[in-house]
Amino acid sequence: MKILYLVHRLPYPPNKGDKVRSYHLLKHLAARHEVHLGTFIDDPDDEQHLPRVRALCKNVHVARLNPRSAKLLSLRGLLSGEALSLPYYRDAGLQAWVDETAARVGFDAVIVFSGVMAQYTRGLKGVKTLVDFVDVDSAKWRDYAPEHAWPMSWLYRREFAKLLGFEQRVAEGAACSFFVTDNEVALFRALSPGRELRLAALGNGVDADFFTPDATRANPFASGELPLVFTGAMDYWPNVDAVTWFASDILPALRERFPALRFHIVGRSPAPAVQALASDAINVTGTVPDVRPYLQYAAAVVAPLRLARGIQNKVLEAMAMARPVVAASTCVRAITGGVQPGLQPADIEADYVQRLTALLADAQAANAVGGAARAFVLGAYSWEAQLAGLDRHLEIA
Repeated sequence: MKILYLVHRLPYPPNKGDKVRSYHLLKHLAARHEVHLGTFIDDPDDEQHLPRVRALCKNVHVARLNPRSAKLLSLRGLLSGEALSLPYYRDAGLQAWVDETAARVGFDAVIVFSGVMAQYTRGLKGVKTLVDFVDVDSAKWRDYAPEHAWPMSWLYRREFAKLLGFEQRVAEGAACSFFVTDNEVALFRALSPGRELRLAALGNGVDADFFTPDATRANPFASGELPLVFTGAMDYWPNVDAVTWFASDILPALRERFPALRFHIVGRSPAPAVQALASDAINVTGTVPDVRPYLQYAAAVVAPLRLARGIQNKVLEAMAMARPVVAASTCVRAITGGVQPGLQPADIEADYVQRLTALLADAQAANAVGGAARAFVLGAYSWEAQLAGLDRHLEIA
């Protein structure tokens, strides 16, 4: 099939949650179909990866996006009455490329990754569209609002309402819309009463051949320390909230029990609030060439996410690396649906302290549950198994 694939951020390298999913979707599609990719680059470091992406595609159009300028331009949405996310990702050159390529190629299907990219499909008549929303993106703005003072709280509530309306209209016109879990599907349905929507869950996977322990891999931690690890893009607000809360409300109690404990925050673009956490007890790495050594040699991995839902790639990757993980119960339920010793749920400070104390006090037991975690993701979370659901809907489309 000739497929137009629209993605809000260059789907490589797979170094953050959305790019992990969009890359594996691209790789899956390119193995079977002719892919025409329209996307943005919002990080100059990603320019070096364009050849890798072009090798997978018949045709690629890249629009450059400066996040600071785009934020200012997005305020046009206040005048037009639309969600600010839409003008943020609006580019005349990309729209012209979509229209010209559609007329010349004649697409069999369009796959939209992230709802905001659906704005580029308005001129495509008679081409059925599949939309990968991943999460209910509008709902995150609703969740952010109580955490911020006015006027940001007002702006976030407005964004929730405006973006939800756009998402609903997109879903009504799509052949099928995907979300990462059944819970996200249920949430979108609950937010959209009375609407005729074709929705399905399309889970995340993990590349367990890449994320696998290797005894020859060098240990990045100092001798004698007890490393606790969090991974993720550190300019993403839910991650910022997670590590700052963990550092202030949970880590001190653990350090009383384990003086050698050190918390490693591993990920690109740490926000000022994250950088300020750096101390003898906390290491803020910034970008690292390879996250796997930090996962492999961690005593345990944490994902104390209070403002995120769905299947977290960071959790699947840690489990694939055979490490025990303690995470927010919402993240645990999305992955296991029940009890899995290698992935333990927590919500309040005391939960994290209790579960991590048990793991840190018994390295042999921690290694055993880490092994169980890897076995679980090998059986349940291969990308091929997850993306088979897309193939079925693509054939229908």
